[in-house]
Amino acid sequence: MAKSLTLLFPGQGSQAVGMGNRFAANTHYGLFKQASAKLNFDLLQMITSGSEDELKITFNAQPAILSYSIILYRILLDTISSKNINIDCVLGHSLGEYSALCAAGTLSFEDAVWAVHMRGKFMQEAVPANTGSMVAIMKASESIVRQACIEASQNNSQVMPANFNEPNQIVISGHQEACLRASKLIVEKSEGKARTIPLKVSAPFHSSYMQPAALKLQEFFSDYHFKSNNIPYIANINACEYKVGTDVQTIKNNLIQQMTGSVLWTQAISKLPESTICLEVGPGKVLTGLVSKINPKLKVIPLDTDGGFNELKEILS
Repeated sequence: MAKSLTLLFPGQGSQAVGMGNRFAANTHYGLFKQASAKLNFDLLQMITSGSEDELKITFNAQPAILSYSIILYRILLDTISSKNINIDCVLGHSLGEYSALCAAGTLSFEDAVWAVHMRGKFMQEAVPANTGSMVAIMKASESIVRQACIEASQNNSQVMPANFNEPNQIVISGHQEACLRASKLIVEKSEGKARTIPLKVSAPFHSSYMQPAALKLQEFFSDYHFKSNNIPYIANINACEYKVGTDVQTIKNNLIQQMTGSVLWTQAISKLPESTICLEVGPGKVLTGLVSKINPKLKVIPLDTDGGFNELKEILS
């Protein structure tokens, strides 16, 4: 019988209109209304019948994803409450780190919703429209990507690795022109084996261009209520596990640094023991796909599926 669970919380891009519909009869679905009240706009309406374009705006998408992730988390707690099951660890991809910390008791639900809404605003305001870019690099080594970013960067036009999603997918982020230069260099250095896919994003996230957002977040957090975590969590910024009772300022610093730093997802997943069962707690199955590329021996169940909870119950029984 499985005794150990690791919870994975997805990031921006996983949102979809209609997400959570299958759980609309569940008591915890009411968190969407709670989030709407906190935000002073109808997030529930946006999720159930809004437009995809409206939902994908950063400061809408982030509270929407976090809210649904915590709905699934609470349904999960109900599911395992009568069983002798430990949640060994929580981690999230970018925005998902806030969902993970909410699950770990560091932020209340309403505080987490407001924090990611403001985080989204800060990120959106950090860079003028159409100056930044992000590009997914497929099938290029980390060393080639890092070197190409160094060579492509100039004083007023920089690019850097943003997300280490899986061994064959690294996302670069920065000024549009620098991203183009780096993309070209990466294809050359990999002798044509690498592929580059420009991403439809509104800003160069997880790059030095997010420094204005990081400063605003730091100020926002200065009088924001955090508690120490009651579940171990792995941070994006360094792929280190933080034990129960980690100092609140350390957690805040990790989140502030995450704004301008790389998401070390590959490195974090590589540290998980193969004996644990991973659950993707949020919309979609993006992380399930990434984990299968990082370590195919890890069992992952996405809970945002018709059979997700049933599969979990079968394994636990």
